[in-house]
Amino acid sequence: MDTGGAFDLAVIGAGPGGYVAAIRAAQLGMKVALIEQESRLGGTCLNVGCIPSKALLESSELFQRSANGLQEHGIVAARTELDLGRMMARKDQVVRQLTEGIALLMKKNRVKVVNGRGALAGEGRVGVVRNGQAQEIRAKHIVLAAGSLPAEIPSLPFDGHYVLSSTETLSLNKVPDHLVVVGAGAVGLELGSVWRRLGAKVTVVEMLPHVVPFADRQVAKALERSLIRQGLELRLGCQVQGAEVREDRLHLTVAGRDEQPEALECDKVLVAVGRRPATQRLGLQESRVRLDRTGRIEVDGAFRTGVPGVYAIGDLIRGPMLAHKAEEEGIAVAETLSGRSGHVNYETIPSIVYTAPELAQVGLTEEEAKAQGLPCRTGRCYFKANGRARCLGEDEGMVKLVSHAETDRLLGVHIVGPRASELIAEAVLALEFHASSEDLARTTHAHPTLSEALKEAALAVDRRSIHG
Repeated sequence: MDTGGAFDLAVIGAGPGGYVAAIRAAQLGMKVALIEQESRLGGTCLNVGCIPSKALLESSELFQRSANGLQEHGIVAARTELDLGRMMARKDQVVRQLTEGIALLMKKNRVKVVNGRGALAGEGRVGVVRNGQAQEIRAKHIVLAAGSLPAEIPSLPFDGHYVLSSTETLSLNKVPDHLVVVGAGAVGLELGSVWRRLGAKVTVVEMLPHVVPFADRQVAKALERSLIRQGLELRLGCQVQGAEVREDRLHLTVAGRDEQPEALECDKVLVAVGRRPATQRLGLQESRVRLDRTGRIEVDGAFRTGVPGVYAIGDLIRGPMLAHKAEEEGIAVAETLSGRSGHVNYETIPSIVYTAPELAQVGLTEEEAKAQGLPCRTGRCYFKANGRARCLGEDEGMVKLVSHAETDRLLGVHIVGPRASELIAEAVLALEFHASSEDLARTTHAHPTLSEALKEAALAVDRRSIHG
């Protein structure tokens, strides 16, 4: 295939980091090639990650509410039935529409899309293989944005039938009788919530003594209590030591620290213990691109790998494996290559768990602030005191602010409750501009809104909350 001669930039990987880098570079006047081995653009996020999981979360929450949560609103519906095939078809349609939209954006911005597996092939060159046919692309700059893959654990290797990654769990053709989820992070809790709402028994096994290990402990505990009320069984401080298939059932051996192992029988296991960078078959070793001790590509502050003309972003490098982090890096590297000042503020990258209630946070937790020796104060507002939350019938959870005890600068904001994924944007902006809790407290928030809880929590830092 004719790739149209040499390019200013070749991007390997069309996930959120890669396609955003390609678009921004094209906007800045660069001639760009985007190389992707899958037939659809968008990477894990759009195809088998963020987007399909959120579609199923929304559908499963509507199913649960129609079955159990409408009566209190005075709505008496006929018997609710699940059409899983139609639910999956809607999820696939959402994915298809968005990935087709990315393809249109490439045409709009005149980005050359090259389908095939890309790898470094020497100075200024990328080798691309598709269906056994090889070609070479020449480019002044090369950005590696190949993303990540689900991580396995030795006791539960993926087999695609009994032991599943998030990819297979998003496309089951029937509701499992009993789903065991290994890992109580965002992916495990979100997909566990989907199948619990649709009727499965769900047991979550987590090696650590709490869910969402990255979160503020108080906020995580509130989410934990809510998940238990929803029927998820949590085995915390436990790990799977072995697995055996007998009579079409999976028999797990689960044990906690200093406890006798016990048997746990199920028909499916989702392993959601994290992701690993997709550094295989990128030609890194041959090109002398260095990896750090965690297996990620080493880069400097401008995303340079140490090999002239080769850069890396997203899940391949240090930092949280989040689509929005990769997008910001994609913009930053494109602007840097065009002579501008690309920058990512890693202190203001939000993290979100899309359960119900949702959990969202940005900045330091109270535990992290204290560990760093920072004097801090906290303020809380519970959604039970929020009028809009009461009207929604979703009043579980709280907003918690952490501020510096001497300067009042906001250090972190942590939310568990309704629409937390949307509310956190205000907190991100506040941290980005080094706001204080006083700044947030004096900002007028419309009434009645969920965002008033942020104002109340800010007031509570100085013990002057009105409705708390």
